[in-house]
Amino acid sequence: MAATSLPFLLFLFTFFKFSASQTADQTLKTFLFRVDRNSKPSIFPTHYHWYASEFADPPQILHVYDTVFHGFSASLTPHQVASISSHPSVLAVIEDQRRHLHTTRSPQFLGLRNQRGLWSESDYGSDVIVGVFDTGVWPERRSFSDKHLGPIPRRWRGVCETGVKFAKSNCNRKLVGARFFIKGHEAAANAGGPISAINDTVEYRSPRDADGHGTHTASTAAGRYAFEASMSGYASGIAKGVAPKARLAVYKVCWKESGCFDSDILAAFDAAVNDGVDVISISIGGGDGISSPYYLDPIAIGSYGAVAHGVFVSSSAGNDGPNGMSVTNLAPWLTTVGAGTIDRNFPAVVILGDGRRLNGVSLYAGSPLKGKMYPVVYPGKSGMLSGSLCMENSLDPREVRGKIVICDRGSSPRVAKGLVVKKAGGVGMILANGISNGEGLVGDAHLIPTCAVGADEGDAVKSYVSSTKTPTATLDFEGTVIGIKPAPVVASFSGRGPNGLNPEILKPDLIAPGVNILAAWTDAVGPTGLETDSRKTEFNILSGTSMAAPHVSGAAALLKSAHPDWSPAAIRSAMMTTASVTDNRNQTMTDEATGKASTAYDLGAGHLNLGRAMDPGLVYDITNDDYVRFLCSVGYGPRVIQVITRTPLNCPAKKPSPENLNYPSIAALFSTAGKSSKTFIRTVTNVGQPNAVYRPRIEAPRGVTVAVKPSRLVFNEAVKKRSFIVTVGVDRKNVVFGEAGAVFGSLYWSDGKYVVRSPIVVTQMDPL
Repeated sequence: MAATSLPFLLFLFTFFKFSASQTADQTLKTFLFRVDRNSKPSIFPTHYHWYASEFADPPQILHVYDTVFHGFSASLTPHQVASISSHPSVLAVIEDQRRHLHTTRSPQFLGLRNQRGLWSESDYGSDVIVGVFDTGVWPERRSFSDKHLGPIPRRWRGVCETGVKFAKSNCNRKLVGARFFIKGHEAAANAGGPISAINDTVEYRSPRDADGHGTHTASTAAGRYAFEASMSGYASGIAKGVAPKARLAVYKVCWKESGCFDSDILAAFDAAVNDGVDVISISIGGGDGISSPYYLDPIAIGSYGAVAHGVFVSSSAGNDGPNGMSVTNLAPWLTTVGAGTIDRNFPAVVILGDGRRLNGVSLYAGSPLKGKMYPVVYPGKSGMLSGSLCMENSLDPREVRGKIVICDRGSSPRVAKGLVVKKAGGVGMILANGISNGEGLVGDAHLIPTCAVGADEGDAVKSYVSSTKTPTATLDFEGTVIGIKPAPVVASFSGRGPNGLNPEILKPDLIAPGVNILAAWTDAVGPTGLETDSRKTEFNILSGTSMAAPHVSGAAALLKSAHPDWSPAAIRSAMMTTASVTDNRNQTMTDEATGKASTAYDLGAGHLNLGRAMDPGLVYDITNDDYVRFLCSVGYGPRVIQVITRTPLNCPAKKPSPENLNYPSIAALFSTAGKSSKTFIRTVTNVGQPNAVYRPRIEAPRGVTVAVKPSRLVFNEAVKKRSFIVTVGVDRKNVVFGEAGAVFGSLYWSDGKYVVRSPIVVTQMDPL
């Protein structure tokens, strides 16, 4: 910008700022502004002074970003936004959006055993700091004790922010930092609309957790050993995080019943990277099934900045499965984690009056029904949808008093339906899945005797009620059962591929335990999270990809501790190429939604297997320059790329191919009338024994040919990296794409000791 234009621009923007007050529309909305930091006139001592003088009044500015993003967020009128948008230094304007959370045997189930393998070799990750972006923490829990932990790593630069019921003394050598981010939320509440102000009677203006979700995810990633852990007697045993000695830093960005705002999330990314975290765990997503392009997605932008600084970012794949293309958090620098079951279950049984037993699950821990038979009623029999769903005020006490009520799943929280039944005088509930949930079940700490059943059992009990004059039933609760087979199974709710933004990159990357996970809980609410639930519990059992992502965060902490020089991409590669695709019966992992074999769209590269990830043999590494070439390949121009990468750059003259990003998986897209073969270039780095010769083995699906050149990769002390070409050909007459619209295979590299697997996905997809 020419020096002569500066006074004029200052006048212009001052005029715009004050003339905005004269315009008709005074609605305030929060926007994030990406500003070219190099354009700051030297007259201003800091970027904040520049923004406050030239763009927005100081009280309107919420956050200033300077690490993973350059710019600011502010609450402004439409007129002000329009005037700022036209400024030549403004690269992008992003409206602040609300996001949502993707709501103790699991470390053992990952292949971790005490004093063996990863846990002993890495000193449990004590030099690694995991940042958790969530609802805060309940710091008094045993999971966050700093007993026998050494001093805090000297490179830690974070703080313990104080606030309501949270003092500096709540941090320790385990919980090394805690911050909270509320300005975006408060601006949205002040602007009116659906967001209400923080309710100080149920929420804390501090890092303290009023919701429970953040305490659960933090302790899943890095909770200490807690002996005699259980939730009302269920899942009893030792609770421990995946990396029990790793340090925790908590960033509260989500507020009870209010979600999480992009402006606050981006501020947390900025703070966490400055503070010195090694891993970020974020179980948050859009929740609307639509993924924004990377340059309009603050989680993608913030995580790019984090990864560029060497920080590993683990994110949840979302809970909108089993629908195809439901996976969220799609940026190729993010590690996107779906959910699987573990080999533990909480069986409950519906026993019908005719003697039939229908299997389900429950975490009900109150007085049992002791075999007494009660009348059963299905309010949906009359055709009233609200009654069938047991919505608030939908049940007639005259119809349900003293009876077990069948409620259909959906539209309201599962545990809230039981409360509706209880208020109407019902003695118990059978919670029935519909077609969309299939046979996918999760345990809940119900307030009345309840058994959740799959769609088939739900149909069976409804048919019994409609065909029997006086239908009766009872509910039996069988506690905790371990050694369930098959396990793992892909959870029906887990977000599925293909990737809706760039199908050339397979998402999710992998799955991890995410069903019925025991971890620490807040004292602010009972295990159901309902206001009326006054029970207190140190631990709670939850399900969701929210629970799976922190397993991978803890795993990344252990891998980072054992291999400090590995990049975030190398750590992800180690997890993906060693992931399991078979269950504890040694058969192909199944999909809970269908009961059939799962595919790479369901589980990515497979289920996390930490024991093998420690020593993967080869890794597929990716640099920042590789990610920039990828952004060029998907059609982003230099100015748009600068929104994400923070630095100006130019794309190569010849447009790169997105499928040549050095990803550990291969997705081959063919249009209906285009070429019938594609080539992919990959480079592997040897991290195993220095002298090694790897040879490929290919599992190609029917109607597809896969060829690899060269036919062997030779490594020695001097040669650590080797490249190869994969050619995928499709025979359109013989290939059958099936229900998923794709066929699946694998490429294995092996030297006799290591086996390095990459999933191959071949699909027919015409560009939009």
